[in-house]
Amino acid sequence: METYKIQIIETVVVLVGYIATHFLTKIVINNTLKKTHLQRGRRKTIVKAMHLFSFITVAILLSAVWGLKQGEIAIFVGTILTALGIVFFAHWSLLSNVTSSLLLFFNHPIKIGDTIKILDRDFPFEGEVSDLTYFFIHLKTENEEIITIPNSILFQKSVLVIEKNRNLLSSE
Repeated sequence: METYKIQIIETVVVLVGYIATHFLTKIVINNTLKKTHLQRGRRKTIVKAMHLFSFITVAILLSAVWGLKQGEIAIFVGTILTALGIVFFAHWSLLSNVTSSLLLFFNHPIKIGDTIKILDRDFPFEGEVSDLTYFFIHLKTENEEIITIPNSILFQKSVLVIEKNRNLLSSE
């Protein structure tokens, strides 16, 4: 068989494996974490992280299948890391929001479904936490509006938890 046909077959095998792994990890992680009584938002974040890890693994495997040399991969990775460094330096608040999301995930008492009020003198925010992402927290107001607030704001302002969501299981 010709080399490119073998590479195509290997690529298909890697992609089919990735798709199967994608769905299996989601099911296995969710079922495992439900037994530990972690909240849905935390399970969702762990699944996203595992999917990112598996995507990076597939990218590395595909680059090996198609014959990229280690030096070429190193140059590519170096270029990407340099660009990301410049972006984060230019917009350092993005990096602080990602760091804040990790702190919120592991240490903050605010969970999805809680009703909170961010105490700001000029413009206080109040609503139900509908989602916690890597960069933002989403609050749903009484008027069904969605307010998007950067995660770092929660560490700069005082937050009042008006009502804890009792429907979601907690690991606390």
